[in-house]
Amino acid sequence: MMVPWQSVPAETLTNLIEHFVLREGTDYGEQEVSFAEKVEQVREQLKSGDAVIVYSELHETVDIRRQRDLRP
Repeated sequence: MMVPWQSVPAETLTNLIEHFVLREGTDYGEQEVSFAEKVEQVREQLKSGDAVIVYSELHETVDIRRQRDLRP
């Protein structure tokens, strides 16, 4: 189930994004991107709809996923 990012309390949203960035381990190429910049990039992706917050009732977990990676 998708959860609107606007419905998540600000502190919780920040914690969720930070956790996502820390475990993502994405290679950003030759340019180093700071942790704060990565967090802001994910926040902007949520705002634009490129990323979504997904809650799994089965596993009782919350995750951030790219919209394009979700099954139709």
